[in-house]
Order: sequence, then structure tokens, then C-alpha cells
Amino acid sequence: MEQGGNHPLGTTSNPYLTKEDLLETAKDFKTFFDLDTEGIQFVFNLNFIGTLLPTQVFSKDMVSRVGCNVLNISSMNAFTPLTKIPAYSGAKAAISNFTQWLAVHFSKVDIRVNALAPGFFLTDQNRSLLTNPEGGLTPRGTTIIDQTPMGRFGEPEDLVGTTLWLCSEQSKFVTGIVVPIDGGFSAFSGV
Repeated sequence: MEQGGNHPLGTTSNPYLTKEDLLETAKDFKTFFDLDTEGIQFVFNLNFIGTLLPTQVFSKDMVSRVGCNVLNISSMNAFTPLTKIPAYSGAKAAISNFTQWLAVHFSKVDIRVNALAPGFFLTDQNRSLLTNPEGGLTPRGTTIIDQTPMGRFGEPEDLVGTTLWLCSEQSKFVTGIVVPIDGGFSAFSGV
């Protein structure tokens, strides 16, 4: 299961565009208008094409075999895009849509297709975005925890139960769903 990733060239510097942003001259400052198509393409290739190609390779041998399924990795970004990362959010939304499309497409050949949508898990990939070197939370990390009713980041073990269920015969009539594993993040309105 590959989680995917993002790229700085597909990321804006600020969560909101202001008129002052258009006057910014710093080389590494990016507004929506500065997003690089190569960076965005990299993110879509990594996430969406990186899901499509292995599915083509491995699912061909699954056709008409009993108990086969595909489990994709989407993200909570697919439901509600986060600020600053439009390429990653769009790519993960594509995976969720592809999961539903493929579930219908494979329904007559006995292949179920579902996806996990992890919330915020502290990993080496995002640790510097969410925590300070001294161990405290960054402002973005604090915002995430404040919007997660369970009040913590996910742990790898939090994915196990849903993964086992979706890959087992206990879910043999379940296909085309994207399951949030997010500590209640998607259920919380912020109020």
C-alpha cells in the first residue's frame, strides 16, 4: 500500500490568496498563479497513475477468481481539500473516484474495490510540517489536532482493522466505498 505524496511545486505558500501576495517577490513564494504544471503532474503521476498501473498489473490475474479485491489508498483530502496543497487533494480525489468507477467496472468479474482514506498520521514525510524540532506542534499541526475529535494523530495500527475487514469475506458485499480512518476529523464541523 503506497500512500503517495506531494511536491513543493504543487503547493501554495499561503492558505488564502491576498492582493499583497501578488506583490511578493521572494523566489520560493508561490500563489495559485505560480503553481508549476510539472510539479502538479508529478503529484498526479505519483498518486493516481501510481494507483492505476499496479491495479492494471495485479487485477488481471484476479478476474473471475473467488475472494479477490483491490484496496486503494485515498485520503481525507479527497473529501475536504486542505489549504495549500491543491495537487495532492485533487490526486487523492481522483483515487476515490477511480475506486468507485473500478468497483462498478469489476463487479461482474468478482473483484471488489474499496479504499482507505487515512486522516492525519505522523510520518517521516510530514513530521516537519506538523511538529517542531523540539517536539511541539506547528500551527498547522495544532489546527489538525484541534479539528480531530479524538485529539491525536493516527497510528499505523489504526489502519489494520479496516484493512483486514475490507480484504476478508466478512465484507464480501462491500464494494465502491472509501472509508475514513481519521479520528472523527471528517465528522467535525469545527463548531
